[in-house]
Amino acid sequence: MSNRAVLEVIALDAEDAVAAQAGGADRLELVTDMAADGLTPSRETFAAIRSAVDIPLRVMLRVADGFAAGDVDVLVDKAREMRRAGADEYVLGFLDEDGHTDLVAVERIVAELDGARWTYHRAIDRAADRDALRKQLADLPGLDTYLTAGSPAGVDAGIPTLLAEAARTGQPGYEPQILVGGGLQLHHLPQLRAAGIDAFHIGGAARPAGWSAPVDAAAVREWREALDA
Repeated sequence: MSNRAVLEVIALDAEDAVAAQAGGADRLELVTDMAADGLTPSRETFAAIRSAVDIPLRVMLRVADGFAAGDVDVLVDKAREMRRAGADEYVLGFLDEDGHTDLVAVERIVAELDGARWTYHRAIDRAADRDALRKQLADLPGLDTYLTAGSPAGVDAGIPTLLAEAARTGQPGYEPQILVGGGLQLHHLPQLRAAGIDAFHIGGAARPAGWSAPVDAAAVREWREALDA
């Protein structure tokens, strides 16, 4: 088995995807509308990206800004549409108004994924009780990753939580891989890697010119080289 750390990059279109793969990304998170922190892309965008690269793609299932599920029927339709298009990995996660995981919404969507692998995204960073959320979701099929900064304020504030959760790897609710993202910076990597964390997620860091510009392969390569050092 390789000890290579996973580097996941946000891609909005095929141009982003090609640059991210060229820079050394292992996986892409596919979204649209970063003004809303990333919503489900169109079927056409997924198809274009799938044709352009050969690395794994995780498709966001989210139809509104914030962490409420919104119209679950629409989300279920999106999941079915993406399954028909050939998507086989996903990203999702919803909270109710009290900050607990919206288990009804999550279970309905996961039921459509037919065992596909998926990430519970940064809704965990807004949860009223992270440990309870993990344990509630522990038996859902396909859940293999938590995307988290450890804090709603980002990785700088969340490192103590990330290190504590990494130390519990393998315990009930803590089997999924920790994928660190949300204000992640290169200087965070040595401490996180030393704690055994081996998956990292970047969005803006792959776009030095901002979200209006495409992914920069050289920026991704800098992260790849830092992780491989």
